[in-house]
Amino acid sequence: MVKKSIDIIGRIVDEADDIHKKIRKKSKPQMKLPIRSLSNVKYRPSAGYFQLLGKNKIRTLAVSTVKTFAQTLKMLAMSKELVETGRHSTKREAYYQAYNWGEAAFAEQTESDTVMDDVEAMLRVNREQMNFRADEHGGEVAGELTVIDRDRRTKKLIEIDCTAFGSGAYSIPTVVEELKFKTKAKFILAVETKGMFERLVEEDFYDKYHCILVSMGGVPSRACRRFIRRLADDKKLPVYVFTDGDPYGYFNIYRTLKVGSGNAAHLNEFFCVPQASFLGVTPDDIKTYDLPTHPLKEVDIKRAKDAMRNDPFIRHYKAWQKSVEKMLKMGVRVEQQALAKHGLEFVAQTYLPEKLKNIKSFLP
Repeated sequence: MVKKSIDIIGRIVDEADDIHKKIRKKSKPQMKLPIRSLSNVKYRPSAGYFQLLGKNKIRTLAVSTVKTFAQTLKMLAMSKELVETGRHSTKREAYYQAYNWGEAAFAEQTESDTVMDDVEAMLRVNREQMNFRADEHGGEVAGELTVIDRDRRTKKLIEIDCTAFGSGAYSIPTVVEELKFKTKAKFILAVETKGMFERLVEEDFYDKYHCILVSMGGVPSRACRRFIRRLADDKKLPVYVFTDGDPYGYFNIYRTLKVGSGNAAHLNEFFCVPQASFLGVTPDDIKTYDLPTHPLKEVDIKRAKDAMRNDPFIRHYKAWQKSVEKMLKMGVRVEQQALAKHGLEFVAQTYLPEKLKNIKSFLP
């Protein structure tokens, strides 16, 4: 058993022993969990990601909490067994396994997911280390990159050329810790939509500009974020992010990729990409490239105003504050695909090349 697995098991055993000892002493057992929200994080550029301030919530065993208490202990036991046996369980499988827990079974998967989040926060590890994995798609990759993986059956190393998928792309697996990389690329371009990713592949963008394209498919999954982070760290590559020009693209996608989130602050150290910078689409691009727009929705306006007031990352950077203020004043949002107004090849032949000539102007 590897040292990392032993460490996880040790943490689980310590938590269980502490609860057992308190019960033997006839005192109420407790669980200490960090509060996961923007109100309990700080942003420091030197660290590069949201960090917990240290506020915790205490869950004490009582009539009202006995079911959640039992579910948490059962989830710990399930993780211990998975690590010991070398098996992995998806979040959905974990939910169904809990059908055997009698009165402690979950009513729906949201309950199961919440308890799993509590357990990883309590242990200060990520669920992948506990041998749980998400059901979500990890993202897609194309370009000047060879991924070195291991054959599941023979355990021999295999090399996967990300330029050799024809009209398709390499799919990022849910667990990426053991992957290694070979590349001569100059940068990573993380793209919000699969449609834009496929447009750039079709236009041979990675051949002409020697880069690695990653399709995030909306808010990037943890596997996608971890993959980009490991690749960027390992090969010392800058990461440029290309999303729609709206609050969702700015805060839910870009901000989450770069510095993490309040809800997962205990894990941001592993899943954020501090070296990322924002290429576009920006409010200034609307005028510069004469792009068609759509009115901001009420949810967009609320999301933008909330970020201006409460988001430590946005509040730290005046450049972001000015861009958000400009967007609100204009009252519009713009999609990546709006660049097709000038022709399907425009984004690859004009927009991105012009942007890449002025990297210092990218938003932080």
